[in-house]
Amino acid sequence: MMFAHIPHRSFCMSHPTTVLSQLLALLPEEQFNVFVGQHDADKYTKTFSCWNQLTTMLYAQITEKDSLRDIETGLRILDSTWRELGLRSVARSTVAYANEHRPAVIYESLFYVLVEKCQALLPQRPFSFHNPLRAIDSTTIDLCLSLFDWARFRTTKGAIKLHISLNVRQQIPDVVDMTDGKGGDGKAFEAMDFSRFPPGTIFILDRGYTDYALLSTIIHSGHHFVIRRKKNAQIIRIREHRKAGSEGVLKDERIAFTLPQSRKDYPNDLRLVTFHDGTHDVIYEFLTDMFHLSAGNIALIYKCRWDIELFFKWIKQHLKIKTFFGTSKNAVLTQVWVAMITYLLVKWLATIIGFRGTILELTRMLKEVCLQLFPLIEVLCCTPKTLSRLRIRAGPQLSLF
Repeated sequence: MMFAHIPHRSFCMSHPTTVLSQLLALLPEEQFNVFVGQHDADKYTKTFSCWNQLTTMLYAQITEKDSLRDIETGLRILDSTWRELGLRSVARSTVAYANEHRPAVIYESLFYVLVEKCQALLPQRPFSFHNPLRAIDSTTIDLCLSLFDWARFRTTKGAIKLHISLNVRQQIPDVVDMTDGKGGDGKAFEAMDFSRFPPGTIFILDRGYTDYALLSTIIHSGHHFVIRRKKNAQIIRIREHRKAGSEGVLKDERIAFTLPQSRKDYPNDLRLVTFHDGTHDVIYEFLTDMFHLSAGNIALIYKCRWDIELFFKWIKQHLKIKTFFGTSKNAVLTQVWVAMITYLLVKWLATIIGFRGTILELTRMLKEVCLQLFPLIEVLCCTPKTLSRLRIRAGPQLSLF
């Protein structure tokens, strides 16, 4: 196994350290402290700094804790680990106060630092074209309106929306925005700022993002799109673009909108690819501004949109973003950002170490050994079956770096 791409932040010690301590050593603590200083978040802190808060919340995510009391109990049982974790207090009231008052933007900034590191290190999924590929979608997280009164969605229901840009080539989220449940998908996508994406990025969009003015903005920003056609879209077929040669491709046509407002919003011609999914016996129609790729590639690009659905399913099942440790908006945002940081850490570890199992298997392993005195390198080299045989070696601990 190769470790050449792992950052050389050494923490070799003469005594064993917990797996959680070794995971924390992967985070850029100096940059994190800069973010803390920008908001004076530790100005009046005596026993529970922002780094302590991050440590506690990361522990809660990895071990899938359900409440503040659950977090406190778990850490108090293993209070011998506090010294190396830098903890002096784990009282639930202390954690609750920090989640409510420490600005969530600190953890948002840390998330984007990790995104840059992951993009520089993780391998790229190969395609026959070179454009960056982003799947755009949102997911709704339901909240109890009586407890989260700031998240009004309907008369008796509260909710927030996570708007995600998923880097399909590396399978990581690179842009995360949160709005209330009423936030429109198209407006949230436009608010992501297209200048944040590499030139020539292909955006994969579902029909919910159909806004012809938005599509025009995408191409004027130097990007491309593949989106499903709405059934009521009024179009005129200009001519056949290419003969249908790929398997499943029924038609490949150049089209234009016919309604005056639609032509005003998007005056250019588009390409319409009609594709038959033989597995589910469904016919899809894709609109795109790209005329140089094959129709088969257009269909393949849209198929990658399923990756973001799987991502939403994974984080909702295996990260704590459906139940929250606090009811304030800041507490909710903090928990979501730490959840995204946890995902990046696990993805980063699994990829760099060449872990042969799934992300879920690695997550479960980390959950079981989070506060154990195991060398992280040995944990990552194990399988769920061999993890039980892991023992601490005598003498100096092996370092991941």
